[in-house]
Amino acid sequence: MTPSGWDVLDASHEALRTAVRAVPADGWQLPTPCTGWSVAQVLQHAVGDQIGYVAALTGEPGPDFDPFDPSGEMEGVGPEAFLGDALARAALAWAGVERDAAEVPTPVPPHKMSPWSGSAACGLDAAVHAWDIAVATGRPSPLTSESARLLLGIAREIVEPLRPRGAYVAALPPEQGDDDVAVLLRYLGRDPHWKAPQAPRSLRGDQATTAVRHSG
Repeated sequence: MTPSGWDVLDASHEALRTAVRAVPADGWQLPTPCTGWSVAQVLQHAVGDQIGYVAALTGEPGPDFDPFDPSGEMEGVGPEAFLGDALARAALAWAGVERDAAEVPTPVPPHKMSPWSGSAACGLDAAVHAWDIAVATGRPSPLTSESARLLLGIAREIVEPLRPRGAYVAALPPEQGDDDVAVLLRYLGRDPHWKAPQAPRSLRGDQATTAVRHSG
């Protein structure tokens, strides 16, 4: 692991690593909270997003696939290696950012943010997809109350301009008893109590998935 030196980002990267390591061999085609996307497609999308931040910061090429139309293919490598390379590149790029810089380029509006906000935005993406993968595979949420409060702050900075573009669906209304994690997830258009739908018996084992709009 190559830490970036930005606490929110490093914690989010580790959450995504942990979620991916826990995916069983037969779990990559399971459905996720990102409607129409499998676990493999969410992972590929998350990798593409991290590479997008690297490209914005360094001028390196962006992903060689469309993160918003992921095939679920892992570029000929295992899932952990596929993710690990992207996270290492992102951590290295953020480690080179001056903390007292006025702003840094980002791939999301307004495309220039303070270093902390930019690194946290990159972390938000990793953390929410860690949650998607974890709950899709029956694992506990990787989000904590502390991390959710921090991530909600940056979400409120960047998400609204992205909703009309389809990157996030509409926020879900809050419910009585919501904790910090539920508040964040609902703001991002996710049901905190999401469970994988039960496929009809005749369709179980079908490996086909269709890429459609996701929710973040």
